[in-house]
Amino acid sequence: MRALQQRAVAQLAPQLRVLTELGEIFTCAGHELALVGGPVRDAFLGRSSEDIDLTTSASPEQTEALLKPWASTTWDIGRAFGTIGAQQGEWKVEITSYRADAYDGITRKPVVAFGDNLNDDLRRRDFTVNAMAMRLPTMEFVDPYDGLGALARKELVTPAPAEVSFGDDPLRMMRAARFVAQLGFTASPDVVQAMTERASTLSIVSPERVHDELVKLMLAPDPRAGLELLVQTGIAQLVLPELPALKLEIDEHHRHKDVFEHSLTVLERAMALEGPREVPGLESPDLVQGPDLVLRLAALLHDIGKPATRRFESGGGVSFHHHEMVGAKLVRKRLRELKFDKETIKAVSRLTELHLRFHGYGGGEWTDSAVRRYVTDAGPLLSRLHLLTRSDCTTRNRRKAATLAATYDDLERRIAALMAAEELGKVRPELDGNQIGEILGIKPGPVLGRAYKHLLAYRLDAGPVGEDAAREELLRWWAEQPESSA
Repeated sequence: MRALQQRAVAQLAPQLRVLTELGEIFTCAGHELALVGGPVRDAFLGRSSEDIDLTTSASPEQTEALLKPWASTTWDIGRAFGTIGAQQGEWKVEITSYRADAYDGITRKPVVAFGDNLNDDLRRRDFTVNAMAMRLPTMEFVDPYDGLGALARKELVTPAPAEVSFGDDPLRMMRAARFVAQLGFTASPDVVQAMTERASTLSIVSPERVHDELVKLMLAPDPRAGLELLVQTGIAQLVLPELPALKLEIDEHHRHKDVFEHSLTVLERAMALEGPREVPGLESPDLVQGPDLVLRLAALLHDIGKPATRRFESGGGVSFHHHEMVGAKLVRKRLRELKFDKETIKAVSRLTELHLRFHGYGGGEWTDSAVRRYVTDAGPLLSRLHLLTRSDCTTRNRRKAATLAATYDDLERRIAALMAAEELGKVRPELDGNQIGEILGIKPGPVLGRAYKHLLAYRLDAGPVGEDAAREELLRWWAEQPESSA
């Protein structure tokens, strides 16, 4: 134990001066001060943490008065909840008065009550691994609920009974799944049972808070583990109901026992492709820096249209025709409800819509025109589409997997060659809107928009042709339009 504490203190060396100074200031004024929560947990895990979260016996007003001579600035983070912030140089700290809150079970908002001792303050925290503290300035370790034991077992346990803890704040159930994904922990049987029994109470939590936890989970090192816990306990039914629905569907290639497992595999494969990668024949393939939220969401959700499109064929097979189009609509609906931003929604739904496009490439029979359309339709999402498509090829047949990989290598090489020759990523019609309007004698509006789209399609089909050929094609097209004789 002593050796563990020494290693934890050593991990906190960069913050030690600040912690010691603040500890001395508060104790000299007759108050207690302790480092608490995530920073203590991370110190024992050997992880660096930029957070300095402190708890004190002082009131918010007393805390603010003590901080002002020490800090270059202080601010009111949430006085009603007991939290005052301060900064000295590069260091930011948050200090919260001991709490002994009560909850009404209807909302997540506690009836704030300040406590009078550290142990009671620690008991109201979400998990025992976050209910450890170090008293300042002595660095005395405080662990009334065996958080260190849970840390050694890599287990999530609640300081209070789990059903009480989750009853107080249902968002803690989402945090459990997030910590499983982030820290490689497992949830204790009591935690799993309470999550299962109280899953429906997550409905009182705002979509914004659920969104925040889901994003952290998806960007964690092992999102699969967190997602499996959400599905196992029924919480996913409220957060991402399309996900457990996939467990009912048999993958049409019979490569996985269900589409849910396939989707998790695609997610893991996509994560493995984040960052630098190699493609034979390409010096510098497109880089997707990880962790990439858009890629990971698309990998997880790309097949959510399958339940709605499943059809049993006469020969005993199963089909999911147009599931990519249905899935794109479901992605938009679900991510909107979870309060994702418009750009993320647009990107994930577009990747879902395009994820099957590669399978028309066959043995490389696409014309240059088809390759141009692939690139243009993907737009700025092309590099992510490369990784999603590669990840979706999860066959266990090694020969087939090698063939698919080689075929996609070929497609990437063709794209690179066309891009180099034609600046494919910047493809535009060879006549701009002003030129089109002048040639046809029309004003900006829907007709000019149609003309522009026609010239873009012509450019994609024919490649670079020059302005004269584009003008000739525009006039040919215009002669067939009803507006030309108006």
